Amino acid sequence: MRIGVLGTGNMADALATHWVRAGHDVTIGGRDVHQAERLAKRIGGGAKPAGLRGAAESGQVVLAALPFGAGAAVARDLRAALEGKVLLDCSNPVGPGFRLLTEGGPSAAQRLAAAAPGAHVVKAFNLCHEDVWRMRPPVFEGRPLAVPLCGDDETALVRVRELVRDMGCEPVAGGGLERAGLLEATAALFIALWVGEGADAQAIAPPLAYAAGPSPVNRKASRTLQGR
Repeated sequence: MRIGVLGTGNMADALATHWVRAGHDVTIGGRDVHQAERLAKRIGGGAKPAGLRGAAESGQVVLAALPFGAGAAVARDLRAALEGKVLLDCSNPVGPGFRLLTEGGPSAAQRLAAAAPGAHVVKAFNLCHEDVWRMRPPVFEGRPLAVPLCGDDETALVRVRELVRDMGCEPVAGGGLERAGLLEATAALFIALWVGEGADAQAIAPPLAYAAGPSPVNRKASRTLQGR
């Protein structure tokens, strides 16, 4: 698969490294071509440097690894180059005090879609620190990391699912692009719990078997224990 990467920061580095190792044709694009050259050289494996437009034009999938404030503006400038492409958004619009910067308005992913209306936007890879994405693979206690995806175009989702699996992770259907804001809000909550409170965010959700409440068997066991 041909992948263009918009950005030369930590997320661009972490995700592109996996995809180069998986055999994809990756072009790193930056406003500063020298930074793109340095990142492409560090990643190796045939990764190529380019400007932002060159990276957008090169990819069947284009990763927008850009700060929230810059993403929509870059997508608007590149809208012709992004026409018909998968535009993958991993940004988190989280501000001071772990505040969701999009509160009351469109999500970051929806803003990208509005800026480049011919692209097929998919939200993914926004729930973890970049160092988690550097793991080979991200597996915890024998269980691969699950990656929720939100998007409206099934062909685009198929491509992104492949990229998720190439990292050793498992894709999870998160719904249409209108639900991307929920992923972004989840990231804001998790970051506040992890960084602000030092809490284990995983501990706030019960195991899947208990998601709809205890099963009849579990309820019976609970009553038995309570009666002792």
